[in-house]
Amino acid sequence: MRLHGREVDFRISVLPSSKGEKVALRILDKSQATLDLDKMGFDKKSLGEIQKGAMRPHGMILICGPTGCGKTTTLYSILDYINSPEDNVITVEDPVEYIIDGINQVTARPGIGLTFAGALRSILRQDPDIIMIGEIRDFETVDIAIKAALTGHLVLSTLHTTTAAGSVTRLINMGVEPFLMTSSIILVGAQRLVRKICPNCKESYELDSDVAESFGIKTGGKKALLYKGKGCDLCRKTGYKGRTALIEILMLTPKIKALILESAQEYKILEAARSEGMKTLRENGIALVLEGVTTLDEVVRVTVGNQDLEAG
Repeated sequence: MRLHGREVDFRISVLPSSKGEKVALRILDKSQATLDLDKMGFDKKSLGEIQKGAMRPHGMILICGPTGCGKTTTLYSILDYINSPEDNVITVEDPVEYIIDGINQVTARPGIGLTFAGALRSILRQDPDIIMIGEIRDFETVDIAIKAALTGHLVLSTLHTTTAAGSVTRLINMGVEPFLMTSSIILVGAQRLVRKICPNCKESYELDSDVAESFGIKTGGKKALLYKGKGCDLCRKTGYKGRTALIEILMLTPKIKALILESAQEYKILEAARSEGMKTLRENGIALVLEGVTTLDEVVRVTVGNQDLEAG
């Protein structure tokens, strides 16, 4: 639709149910999209790791998370960061969401046989420098993608897993050999979106120290000063306005590679990564809570902390 001089895309799904038709809408306002890594809301350490990994001449970068968590937007932002006239950049997506100047974008059409894997085979004959695959869904796609990463291409893609460490287990379950992962993958990022506190009705409140400590907020026995939105006309009484991204980055360091080659369990990979300085989604979320960007409720809603795992 064209609204107020700008084009807005709607992705509509209709499902017949026992009580009538259920409709889900995904709205994409391209004019409001932020394809800038610096403005995604990532913490400085994670941002630096993504930028450093994106400048590598070959290898694979994976962004993971559930549907609608901004994975594709992050990949576009990485492409925008590294895109230059000297590079041959080709993407295969389903569908193409943003048109970027200087990039060759292909829409997958499984109905006529133009699958991710099929398009990827053709793309490799086009002498690409950088390849973006909208989503890795099966072994055939990931197999070609890894081979492309091993033969001198930078490959960007997404995967449906909940954590960065969990993506290793997912790839092994898909049939990828551990030694191929350690040779090709540069980093894995797991991402979520949280709502930001409305700046117009933002107010502070105190949280009991024992509750704060249970979420990893150090208070020294005093009450923690946090923020929330009271609700106003600007935010339609929700207390939230806009969204920002959380990300955890798993770098494939020698220690992590050794664990992958041993087919180690997810929790062991996570422990090793945290010992090397990785911040989890929950930890990065708590940092935004303390900065007054989002609320504790939002971070708890979209992330899993150690206390949640213990309770489970």
